Amino acid sequence: MASPANVMLAIHEKKSCSTVDLYHPLRQYVANHYSEREAQFLEDDFQSLQQMRSEVENPPDGSLERRRDHLQSYFRALCLVEPRFPISSDPSHINSVSFAWFDAFRPSRKAEQTSLHLEKAAVLFNLGAVQSQVAVAADRTLATGIKVACSSFQAAAGTFAFLKDNVSVKAVIGPGGSAVDMSTECVGMLERLMLAQAQECFFEKVITDSKSPGLCSKIARQVGLYYEEAHKALAAPPLSTHFERTWISHVQLKAAQYHAEACYRYALELHNKENIPEEIARLKVGLSALADAKKSSKGVVAAFLDTVSKLESKMNVSLERAVKENDRVYLMRVPASNSLSTLPAASLVKSTPIGEVLDASKDRLFASLVPDSSAKALSRYTEMVDDVIRTQAEKLQQGSEITRIKLKEMGLPDYILALEGSLTLPLDLKEDVEAVQVSGGPSGLEDELQQLRDLRRVNQELLVQTEGLLQKEAADDAQFRFQFGSRWTRPQSSTLTKSLQDRLNKFAGNLKQAADTDARIEHALMAHSAFLTVLNHYPVESALPSIARPIMSLDGHEDAIVGALKQSLRQLETVGAQRASLEDMLKEMKRKDDILPKLMAGTGSLEELFRNEISKYDHICEEIGKNMKAQEQLLLQIQAQNDEFTSVFNLDDYKVNRDRSYKKIAAAVEKYREIKENINEGLKFYITLQDAITNAKQQCSDFVMTRNIQCKEMIDAVQRKVSGLNFSGDVKADHYPVVGKSSQKKSIPFAPFTAPQPHPCQSLSEWHGPFHNMYHQQQSGSFPGPPYTTSSPYPPEQGSFPKPQ
Repeated sequence: MASPANVMLAIHEKKSCSTVDLYHPLRQYVANHYSEREAQFLEDDFQSLQQMRSEVENPPDGSLERRRDHLQSYFRALCLVEPRFPISSDPSHINSVSFAWFDAFRPSRKAEQTSLHLEKAAVLFNLGAVQSQVAVAADRTLATGIKVACSSFQAAAGTFAFLKDNVSVKAVIGPGGSAVDMSTECVGMLERLMLAQAQECFFEKVITDSKSPGLCSKIARQVGLYYEEAHKALAAPPLSTHFERTWISHVQLKAAQYHAEACYRYALELHNKENIPEEIARLKVGLSALADAKKSSKGVVAAFLDTVSKLESKMNVSLERAVKENDRVYLMRVPASNSLSTLPAASLVKSTPIGEVLDASKDRLFASLVPDSSAKALSRYTEMVDDVIRTQAEKLQQGSEITRIKLKEMGLPDYILALEGSLTLPLDLKEDVEAVQVSGGPSGLEDELQQLRDLRRVNQELLVQTEGLLQKEAADDAQFRFQFGSRWTRPQSSTLTKSLQDRLNKFAGNLKQAADTDARIEHALMAHSAFLTVLNHYPVESALPSIARPIMSLDGHEDAIVGALKQSLRQLETVGAQRASLEDMLKEMKRKDDILPKLMAGTGSLEELFRNEISKYDHICEEIGKNMKAQEQLLLQIQAQNDEFTSVFNLDDYKVNRDRSYKKIAAAVEKYREIKENINEGLKFYITLQDAITNAKQQCSDFVMTRNIQCKEMIDAVQRKVSGLNFSGDVKADHYPVVGKSSQKKSIPFAPFTAPQPHPCQSLSEWHGPFHNMYHQQQSGSFPGPPYTTSSPYPPEQGSFPKPQ
């Protein structure tokens, strides 16, 4: 049981005027505006909400703590319902749900609204009331009881403060009357009352613990100030006519009691300091306050009046003793009450924030319903986050770019690497050298030249074989012509193979030109082999010069300079790594930043919610600012150290030698590419020429085969004529006979030469080599072009081949 020494007030809960059906109107709304399927999916949520409302109307038997937890759960549920279900008197909204509540202090009055604002306000009011009941029910004779009472009173104060700041102003006057008990004036008064009683618990504790009179006075004075604030609100409209007189009398007497208590405790301290005149003045002020308050204490409980009377008696005893001592010993003037300084006060309590307890963002009730308004608000917040991310990311990228430019201007860290022998090429040049080395490097050019020689030999052998076919056929024809004389009327081979022979002659000329070009390539490779050896270094950086240390060093100061510069560069690298980490943190924060549940459960303004949520990024923005500042300072430090480094080491000679090496390597790469390109062109030429000679060889073979068949038939015809067995008539001397008519067999018709079609995989007319299709030459009268040309910076005698004559 609570100590009877200090009577405290608990707030009664509001009562609901009627049963409210939330299930059917909300379910019908979902079915109409979403789908019946969605309504079925949310069936459990509708039933849970209705069950919560039923328990609010008819609280089940149980502890006050259980009642408190249920009210918190129902309020969070209402926060989730509010943005999803438009409950109002608007015809397009859910207008069949009406909430009505009786006044907590005037049960005959009620307020009614078709709005969740009144419902939420009533639930919050009852939550604060239940927490005040928990506090009053605590046994304050025990240390644990005082702790429970104090924390519960502060929680009640926090609840009424939350109601005042977030919900009360929206709970407007309804058709059934005004909700005075939930007005900002009333809940503000209740917050001060709860704080006064929480501070009163602390006063009881310090008295029990026998703390110093000075501390007890400060705590008591703050109790009185809280009660005075509550009384001021009660004495002003609209509360002055709404509360019973006993409420006002109780709070007024409490304010006077603790003002007097503060004076009494302060007087005890003054007595110990032998400040008797002020002690007398303080006691008189406290007794006067009690006397004034007792005049209007009608209706105050007897136990409370008894406590006030006991305090008054103690103060009178102390006053009488102090007056006697002053009259007999000190004989000092008692100061006037209006000349006394204000009594010091110490507040040990505050309204407990309950925003986190009432945060519904983690509850899943109706989570699948996202109205357009919330989606738009989320989009707006996302834009705010994107703006923060973009701004900070640009700062980080700008920081990295500044570092890169500054270091490049100072030649760092290349100079340090050059000093240590860990050199590196410019990225583009390094990639060129790596490409050369991957393709075989200068040592691989000799193998490619050998391929060129082999292909030239194959073409030459193929050309000799082709020419041999024509020569053998011509020799055979000449032998038969000599044997048969005038009877051998077939055209001579030389008249039929002129175009083929001309083409083979051109191929021979092309091969000769190609051989000359190959010789010039080989000469170029031999002439530049020493120049190209730089590309055979692995790694190629080993061919670069290094920075020479000073010839004379008196104290080894240069090592300290290099060490300091290297240390600063490592620190700068660390700062750069931190930038990358900060950028990753920004992206991860954005990925996890989902405020949709809070939007759906929000009880305050969107602007306030956005401000609170976007403030999450303040810390990382500050870290980015610190990172940029640290980088700026490091760059200034590195600049100074680099100036000293430059003055000690001879960098001018190194730069000249380094740039000369870069140019040498770049020229070697260029020369390598030039020679390799010429070799590749030659390889392509020989492959193309081989196809062309092979095609010509096939044509010659076809020609020889046709001539052999004709030769056999003609020999038979001549022999038959000689023996008088010619069945087909005379063979005219000035015309080649039509083979096969005399035997009445189907013969192979002969034409001077019929060209076979080019290979299907390659059209001769599309060759890019140094020669063209033979038949195209016959028609156009042109000669084949040179086998291939070289494009190089060499003197004219090493350049392109002249066209064959």
